Amino acid sequence: MIAAVSWVPKGVAKTVPAVADPPSKEEIEEMIKAGALERSGDTGSEEDDEDMGVDTAKQTDEVTHALAVADALGRTLRNKNSMTKFDDITDGLKELDMDHYDEEDEGIELFSTGLGDLYYPSNDLDPYLKDKDDDDSEELEDMTIKPKDAVIVCARNEDEFSHLEVWIFEESDDNDSNMYVHHDIVLSAFPLCAAWLDCPLKGEEKGNFIAVGSMEPSIEIWDLDIIDEVQPSVVLGGVAEEKKKKKGKKTSTKYKEGSHTDSVLGLAWNKQFRNILASASADRQVKLWDVTTGKCDITMEHHTDKVQAVAWNHHEPQVLLSGSFDHSVVMKDGRIPTHPGFKWSVTADVESLAWDPHSNHSFVVSLEDGTVQGFDIRAAKSDSTSHSKPSFILHAHDKAVCTVSYNPHLPNLLATGSTDKMVKLWDLSNNQPSCVASKNPKAGAIFSISFSEDSPSLLAIGGSKGKLEVWDTLSDAGMSKRFGSRSKQNGPQPEA
Repeated sequence: MIAAVSWVPKGVAKTVPAVADPPSKEEIEEMIKAGALERSGDTGSEEDDEDMGVDTAKQTDEVTHALAVADALGRTLRNKNSMTKFDDITDGLKELDMDHYDEEDEGIELFSTGLGDLYYPSNDLDPYLKDKDDDDSEELEDMTIKPKDAVIVCARNEDEFSHLEVWIFEESDDNDSNMYVHHDIVLSAFPLCAAWLDCPLKGEEKGNFIAVGSMEPSIEIWDLDIIDEVQPSVVLGGVAEEKKKKKGKKTSTKYKEGSHTDSVLGLAWNKQFRNILASASADRQVKLWDVTTGKCDITMEHHTDKVQAVAWNHHEPQVLLSGSFDHSVVMKDGRIPTHPGFKWSVTADVESLAWDPHSNHSFVVSLEDGTVQGFDIRAAKSDSTSHSKPSFILHAHDKAVCTVSYNPHLPNLLATGSTDKMVKLWDLSNNQPSCVASKNPKAGAIFSISFSEDSPSLLAIGGSKGKLEVWDTLSDAGMSKRFGSRSKQNGPQPEA
């Protein structure tokens, strides 16, 4: 499955990403200590060690028995009367004279062209090696990321293997686009959410990183400009120490200072305050992290159940929205976290939420019951708990609406994705939603969708089938009719 998709702005990725150096012995030992590469038995109790000793002895006996059976079976075959097949094989080997296979016949030079021992003073003059340079140039071309290439990162899991896939999407004027995986990054845990960020973690003016939340309480931040990297650039929180007690007693876990204590379900990067990352967790907490120091600056506990999603306001970057399984959405000012903020009640578990990029006062929240609700914060009451009605209630899908995405260039255009396997496009004009287009992208249950900032008609889609899909929404007749002209007017302008 693909749990999260994220676009990288064009021109940000390095033209030719660097290849990571293999980890040193000290780094490997450090990873083992951190639990990334556990050696079997290292963290087990004495009772576990005793059990392992018994299992090892048992396995040794089984192997010895198997070898004995195989040996006996071999002797049985050799002693059977039906030896004709083996005799045939022996006769065939004799005919081939394998004992003298390496000896050359007189007057015949094996592996010779008849021109003698011809050699070339340099590889450049050897015609049989000329293709090597072509292969190198083709490999370099495949690894090159052009400024006009779109880059999409998806957090993917297949069986027990979790990783980030970095895709290149090559657009063309004749609608014959090309997609391929440029490189991938192996993850240590099942990914649940992701957020791209450009905060300069390594001294540059800007970076190219992605934060990943998973089933673990830690948040990993990976450098997308490095290939074959084995460790994240930064790890926020996580387990500091874990001890297994005797049988019948629970494992004792000690977490790093400021860490979440359960799965990280939602992430949001602040584009204005670029070192700030917000996280939502199953531990009912919302945290604000400084990614440059790796520390948690603020912890908020205003929900009573799992917190599924967080989002920063595009126009008021200190304002944070969070949605929870406690059937509520809460708006807080990050500068005054002790203030209770403003709260809206909804009718089901919150799946996702998003601020309208074209308005500083509107947001939508999608729910487990298949509805999408829109709110205007100007209607919020000063007593912190708002019972104001939604601006609209949209019965968007037959099942849970796991993901929503506003179009960054086309006002009132919202995409929704659901476990009913459908992706739909909505015109929210005048708070009267109407369906513009609907598509089954053959991605299975839809878990994540995202409009591109650079190519506003492109929508990345990830779902339970684990294959990344990109939908050019303007290829739909209804979408082209409703938003085609506005797309040309509001699309990104070429750089001077």
